[in-house]
Amino acid sequence: MDSRENCWKFFLSRAQQQLKVVLCFSPVGSTLRVRARKFPAIVNCTAIDWFHEWPQEALVSVSRRFIEEIEGIKPDLKDSISLFMAYIHTSVNEMSKHYRQNDKRYNYTTPKSFLEQITLYKNLLQKKQKELTQKMERLLNGIQKLKTTASQVEDLKSKLASQEVELKFRNQDAEALITKIGFQTEKVSHEKAIVDAEEQRVAAIQAEVALKKKECEDKLIKAEPALVAATAALNTLNKMNLTELKTFPNPPVAVTNVTAAVMVLLAPKGKIPKDRSWKASKVFMGKVDDFLQTLINYNKEHIPENSLKVVKEQYLQDPDFNPDLVRTKSFAASGLCAWVINIIKFYEVYCDVDPKRQALTQANAELATATEKLEAIRKKLSDLDANLCKLTASFEKATAEKIRCQDEVSRTNRTIELANRLVKGLESENVRWAQSVRLFEAQEKTLYGDVLLTAAFVSYVGSFTRGYRQELVKGMWLPFLKSLKVSIPITEGLDPIAMLTDDATIATWNNEGLPSDRMSTENATILTNCERWPLMIDPQQQGIKWIKNKYGSELKIIHIGQKSYLDIIEHALSCGDTILIENLEETVDPVLNPVLARNTIKKGRYIKIGDKECEFDSHFRLILHTKLANPHYKPEMQAQTTLINFTVTRDGLEDQLLADVVSTERPDLEHLKSELTKQQNHFKIELKRLEDELLTRLSAAEGNFLGDTELVERLETTKLTAAEIEQKVNEAKENELRINEAREYYRPAAARASLLYFIINDLRKMNPIYQFSLKAFNIVFHKAIEWTEQSEDLKERVANLTDSITYSVFLYTSRGLFERDKIVFISHTTFQILLMNNEIDPEELDFFLRFTVEQTYKSPVDFLSTQSWSAIKTMAMMDEFRGLDRDIEGSAKRWKKFVESECPEKEKFPQEWKKKSSLQKLIMLRALRPDRMTYAVRNFVEEKLGTAYVDSLRIDFAKSFEESNPATPIFFILSPGVDPLKNVESLGKKLGFTIDSGRLHNVSLGQGQEVVAEVALEKAFKEGHWVILQNIHLVVKWLGTLEKLLEQFSKDSHPDFRVFISAEPAPTSEEHVIPQGILESSIKITDEPPIGMLANLHAALYNFDQNILEMCSREHEFKAILFCLCYFHACVAERRKFGPQGWNRSYPFNAGDLTISVNVLYNYLEANTKVPWEDLRYLFGEIMYGGHITDDWDRRLCLTYLEESMHPNMLEGELTLAPGFIAPPNLDYIGYHKYIDEMLPPESPVLYGLHSNAEIEFLTVTSDNLFRTLVEMQPRDSTIGEGSAQTTEEKMKSILDDILEKLPEEFNMTEVTAKTAERNPYILVCFQECERMNILTREIRKSLKELDLGLRGELTVSPEMETLQSALYYDNVPEIWSRMAYPSSYGLAQWFNDVILRCRELDTWTQDLSLPAVVWLSGFFNPQSFLTAIMQSVARKNEWPLDKMCLSVDVTKKTKEDYSHPPREGAYIHGLFLEGARWDIQGGIITEARLKDLTPTMPVIFVRATPADRQEMKNIYECPVYKTKIRGPTYVWTFNLKTREKPAKWILAGVALLLSV
Repeated sequence: MDSRENCWKFFLSRAQQQLKVVLCFSPVGSTLRVRARKFPAIVNCTAIDWFHEWPQEALVSVSRRFIEEIEGIKPDLKDSISLFMAYIHTSVNEMSKHYRQNDKRYNYTTPKSFLEQITLYKNLLQKKQKELTQKMERLLNGIQKLKTTASQVEDLKSKLASQEVELKFRNQDAEALITKIGFQTEKVSHEKAIVDAEEQRVAAIQAEVALKKKECEDKLIKAEPALVAATAALNTLNKMNLTELKTFPNPPVAVTNVTAAVMVLLAPKGKIPKDRSWKASKVFMGKVDDFLQTLINYNKEHIPENSLKVVKEQYLQDPDFNPDLVRTKSFAASGLCAWVINIIKFYEVYCDVDPKRQALTQANAELATATEKLEAIRKKLSDLDANLCKLTASFEKATAEKIRCQDEVSRTNRTIELANRLVKGLESENVRWAQSVRLFEAQEKTLYGDVLLTAAFVSYVGSFTRGYRQELVKGMWLPFLKSLKVSIPITEGLDPIAMLTDDATIATWNNEGLPSDRMSTENATILTNCERWPLMIDPQQQGIKWIKNKYGSELKIIHIGQKSYLDIIEHALSCGDTILIENLEETVDPVLNPVLARNTIKKGRYIKIGDKECEFDSHFRLILHTKLANPHYKPEMQAQTTLINFTVTRDGLEDQLLADVVSTERPDLEHLKSELTKQQNHFKIELKRLEDELLTRLSAAEGNFLGDTELVERLETTKLTAAEIEQKVNEAKENELRINEAREYYRPAAARASLLYFIINDLRKMNPIYQFSLKAFNIVFHKAIEWTEQSEDLKERVANLTDSITYSVFLYTSRGLFERDKIVFISHTTFQILLMNNEIDPEELDFFLRFTVEQTYKSPVDFLSTQSWSAIKTMAMMDEFRGLDRDIEGSAKRWKKFVESECPEKEKFPQEWKKKSSLQKLIMLRALRPDRMTYAVRNFVEEKLGTAYVDSLRIDFAKSFEESNPATPIFFILSPGVDPLKNVESLGKKLGFTIDSGRLHNVSLGQGQEVVAEVALEKAFKEGHWVILQNIHLVVKWLGTLEKLLEQFSKDSHPDFRVFISAEPAPTSEEHVIPQGILESSIKITDEPPIGMLANLHAALYNFDQNILEMCSREHEFKAILFCLCYFHACVAERRKFGPQGWNRSYPFNAGDLTISVNVLYNYLEANTKVPWEDLRYLFGEIMYGGHITDDWDRRLCLTYLEESMHPNMLEGELTLAPGFIAPPNLDYIGYHKYIDEMLPPESPVLYGLHSNAEIEFLTVTSDNLFRTLVEMQPRDSTIGEGSAQTTEEKMKSILDDILEKLPEEFNMTEVTAKTAERNPYILVCFQECERMNILTREIRKSLKELDLGLRGELTVSPEMETLQSALYYDNVPEIWSRMAYPSSYGLAQWFNDVILRCRELDTWTQDLSLPAVVWLSGFFNPQSFLTAIMQSVARKNEWPLDKMCLSVDVTKKTKEDYSHPPREGAYIHGLFLEGARWDIQGGIITEARLKDLTPTMPVIFVRATPADRQEMKNIYECPVYKTKIRGPTYVWTFNLKTREKPAKWILAGVALLLSV
């Protein structure tokens, strides 16, 4: 330690010695395995400590230690509680296994789950004990208060007596005063009446005076302008102009008239002068000053009547008597004229006013007299009033005293009355409360057991569905509780929900949008009471809807990955907010782990998120949500959360849909029901509140609480309200019963719809791309109701509704299904509908689908296979089919005819079996002809549901488009050879959305195209464009972003915005990548090539129209050849369904090939005078269609089709395209379609030139797939399935040991080669085969031994070992073996048996290396080498050139056993099978195959080599030889087989020789 360096080294060495690193891995899934493989040090450099699940002892021990801390529990009960807790944990583990087996759902328990159960139990017990104590105290307090009330009443009565005496005296005083006041009041009233009358009279006079005064003033105002005008006129006169007037010697008449009028007016006392001439006028005017003064002082108010009359009659009526006119003659005369006119006007008004003025004067005089009289009376009244006021004051004082006494008496009376009413009113409560106390005391005893079961329920059952929950509680936990030595007291028939909540709370939840079914109530209860954060599995979004309503604006909603989501969580943590993280995937960002696990630091005050310490508020609540239907959360996630399965139940959905259908059909009824439900819920809440208030008020009251009138009245009001509500509740219940009765009529429609939803929801089991949301289903449901045919009869209407809903859902769903899945969907739907209606026996259906045949019986009849007969024997043990086996044996001829008929599903069953039910007939047919089951099931559906459900429908794309909107994309599920997006482009062209116009964006996704797609979506969202996103399955990492974008753009987008998506379905469910959100929100459409000749032929013709048929000048030839081309196209396209027998390899023939061929046909017919048949056949067969073909045998088939269907006979109407289908005559476009519908024979392989057997295998495989899928689709009602007989490891070990035991030893090549020095071609072939077999057996042995070591843990398990293990488990041949073996289509067991047979064959050959008498050609790895060896052997012997030789085959009439030695030249071979035909042994030719004999065995074939020029080619069919049914790449040789028929027949029939079947 002498230096810093040494000190540092010492520290490091000590640190290295002491350092301990603990790595924790979850064993679930492949993560640990993959990491261990990538980083071997994890295994090699660590001490692996594998923590298995806690054993029973550990669970009991841990729970016992924690329960010790709980006070009040008896010691013997503690043991029982510990045992029960341990049992709960282990029973849930068991149930989780069954859950995974039956429902493919994952539920895990961990020690943390167990500890959380204990914590919940402790907390819940403490809470419930406290609640129970409080309730009991309140009730006891209430009872005590009621007891003391009666004694208080007596005291109140004595007090009341003294108060009544005092009240009597007060009443007497008040009475005396009342008499005196009455007399005085009467006097005042009399005087007041006189005053009132006088006042009214005065008021009337005042009103009259005012009115008259106003009238006078108004009239005078009217006269004022005339007076002013007259004065103004006088003002214009003066001495000068008057003098000037007088000087006129002979003025005009107008002037003289003016002066005459003045004379008339100024005539004294109205004596009008007779001489009013100018001369007299001048004299009259005399002195000008005096005349002017006379005018000014003229008494205008008193003009004599005569003067007035003369002026008006003689002068004013004269039109020339106008100041303006007169002014032109004389200014002074004009003034006098104006004066005359205005003086007359004034006087007229004045005369009108004068009487009124006089009347006014008189009225004013009367008013003065009346007012004086009124004042005198008022004074007298005032004196009387003053006297009355004194008396009234005395009376009021006396009355106040009286009222005070009266109030005291009344109050005391009321208190006594209230006390009596209270005692009487709460009498029933008193009894009920006493009962409640006894009940609570009983609950106190059973509390430990009740809370124990409730805590288990909350902790464990959340992720299970209804059936499993019931099985756990009623089938496992309760029986175990009763079986304990020291039984834990528990309430009989305990409902865990009732322990945690009450009706009022549930009613509140229902009002907030929680469905009212039992499952939803359980889920809500678990969510509100669980210790861990709740994680809602909510594919239908019903739970999240309730949560959002429940918490309202207080809820913070986020998505993982959204901008600043961690900041929102940090803020919520510190503020105690509630956070909802919605749409979780199966993994959560690790940064949230401390929040999920509540890993607090610093004494629980902080939680660390990343590097940041966030303050933790204890009120913080986190709710997690996923819309994944079946998520697989790892144990570490499930340990931190409580999984709650909010998936909608069938009953719950049925009730919701019933409400929907009734609200549409009977809105009045549903509104009433809705209001009643809300009212009932409100009543429950109110009753609870009132009772709590009653007890709270009663218990809070202190001392003599009867004196608190308000309290007593409130208690009574509360009680009355509660009574009223109870009455209303009873009334509402009666109304509800009547409403429910009316609603029940519509239940069949709702039940059917609910069933259909669960059927389409299960389609994801077939293919994960079939995902449908409840929201979309509801839209279809409501549209179906709208489209339903109306009917007055209710039963008929409901039947119509049910049918309409079924058909609408069928149409909506089937357009998004592949053809192969449609039959599964509709048959499953039919079976489920019939089961729901109790029209079929569930046991019969189960047998029909599973067809479990345990024993094997050899068939006694030649027309039934061993498998069929075994099924018949099994059926014969059932009551409904008893005697079937004997009947088939006894009437073999009839049954043979039935079984071997081409379409047995259309035939009648023999004898009484024809009377069996449709399902029973299906069961029999499945045993007899399994290949016809697809057709039989289709017929069954048609019989039960109708023809519309089995007819192939072409739904117009435009109709599907109408259902879309900005929030609902259209999703095309792609099929090979079909481009559905042409429909989008075609519709877009009609509606103005094209690429050229910039309103259609077509993005083909691939590397780097994601940004382009995002830009296009953004633009389309704003401007209302269409976006096509092709092949989204190619951009897996971007799909999550796309889902969020589609969700974002679905809100507030342009109404024209649309998205069209296309993707290929994944080959397996494990490879499925399309997010659930995209699939559920979209309208799914599959666009497949048509199926069947009828559909294919129509589809081929749909590529053309009447204009195309008429465009060629040689119309007859053009139409005839075009129709034949359509038939040819239908044949080559549909042959693909027959697999290798149809085409050796699969080719993408499409409509483009047909349309181009027709264009070529048109050009050639227009350019040539004769039809160039050879040229056309070459162009079509070698180029247009032949361009796809890569196999020479397929090319031969294609050309043969053209040779058979395209030659001059067709123009003469003599060409038969298929048996029973003659080429049509010259028709129009519609005529051709009608001809196809009417003349085309039923679908059969014969239409394609194949034998009827060709579809048997194809149909058998299809039927097997149908039934296997139907079995998987069946709802699993049982909670516990049958456990597997063996574990995976046991099964693996068994298979592995079995193969190693039977595997032959390798050939010792040294010994084998030493047996002979000869090396002829046959011996060399033998050596090669032995070496190949050694390579294969060596690999089998090596790989199996490595796997064995791996399973035992002695060797690291590699990916190759895993692949081998998986293949062995599923009975598949491992790839590492098949790579070194020969082509084979067998499963593992059959393949291994085949390997053993080949080894034995080689072993026999290697004994003496001499050529076997008959060689098993099928047993060679390389059969070509043996056939070549035959040629080499003959070539060497005869010294012929090898390249000029060929093989000649002669089919013998013998079997292998008939030969004891090989031929001198060539070889006998066996082990070949003929497919598509059979060999006529007697005739020595190929002939038609027998029905159901798919691959008849060939007799021994003699193969020899001959020169090619000597080869017989007449009446020969060149038959290809293949190793397996796969054909194609397994081609071996060509054997020339004799035939009497044209070789074309066998070419079209796909006849070939196979080495193994």
